[in-house]
Amino acid sequence: MKILVTGGAGFIGQHVVREFLARGYTVRVLDSLRPDVHAGGAWSPPAKVELVKADMREARALDQALDGVETVVHLAAKVGLGVDVQDLPDYASSNDVGTAELLAGMARANVKRLTLASSMVVYGEGLGKCREHGATTPAPRTETQLSRGQFEPPCPRCGVPLETALVSEDTPLDPRNAYASSKVAQEFYASNWARVTGGSVAAMRYHNVYGPGMPRDTPYAGVAAIFTSALKRGEAPRVFEDGGQRRDFVHVRDVAAATVQACEKHVLGVRAFNVGSGTPRTVGDMARALAKALHGPAPILTGQYRLGDVRHITADSTRLKRELDWMPLVGFEDGLTELAAS
Repeated sequence: MKILVTGGAGFIGQHVVREFLARGYTVRVLDSLRPDVHAGGAWSPPAKVELVKADMREARALDQALDGVETVVHLAAKVGLGVDVQDLPDYASSNDVGTAELLAGMARANVKRLTLASSMVVYGEGLGKCREHGATTPAPRTETQLSRGQFEPPCPRCGVPLETALVSEDTPLDPRNAYASSKVAQEFYASNWARVTGGSVAAMRYHNVYGPGMPRDTPYAGVAAIFTSALKRGEAPRVFEDGGQRRDFVHVRDVAAATVQACEKHVLGVRAFNVGSGTPRTVGDMARALAKALHGPAPILTGQYRLGDVRHITADSTRLKRELDWMPLVGFEDGLTELAAS
């Protein structure tokens, strides 16, 4: 089977490509190698992997990349939450228009199987539990609340801070920043395409992915990479809010394996899958563990915040385990030790 991996030169993409090669597949990569993502310079594909260097919005290059392909893994995207309203056009163009062009190209090439990189950010604050009102969607956190250090999202009915809960794939979508909105749009466009063409879509809602090869000194760096870079400079990692933000940190090799499993096994209809380790941890936990692994200074809790960040979002990945026979294999401590050494 010949597979097209868009964004195959990226952090997750390189691990997905290696996983496909290990399983004996033929892989072609479509990647624009935009410099704000690939700050380290040019990327050379592994042996036997063809690289089409182009933007997905270029129809001629897209048709070339799709020629002879049987299935597509779509990872290419502008990531990060967006820090300004002026970021909106780039997210909409790179992610929404890019995906629409890809789907139109797949229809021209009669390629009917898609594995889509989505994200946990589509859930916003996910679900919380109010002792009086039960399961509820948290109210947005306001500038006034955050500036006072009131970080826990309140119940929209009584204003009491909510207890946390795992999110399943049936949790209502509630995008709260530019990146999240673009990911929801990608899922909707893919569903539209599948309905018209009879194609299949596995929407992989990745949680907080970490591991070797993470981009560190770019706008796309995740929190684990930011902390690692600081510690390697001899600086204490600076943790926003009070460090109590709950996340599901999942190793990139586990994410790659889940993505390949979905490509192999999901062949009918549209289905979303959470991809997480199943063990919630706080951002403060991550910072402390990395500081220990790198023998660096203890984290500093800054109390700083970013409007649009979510407080808690953690996954229930039961569907992925049950339907696609996937299990995470890299333990948190082992994964951080590897990241620290990379």
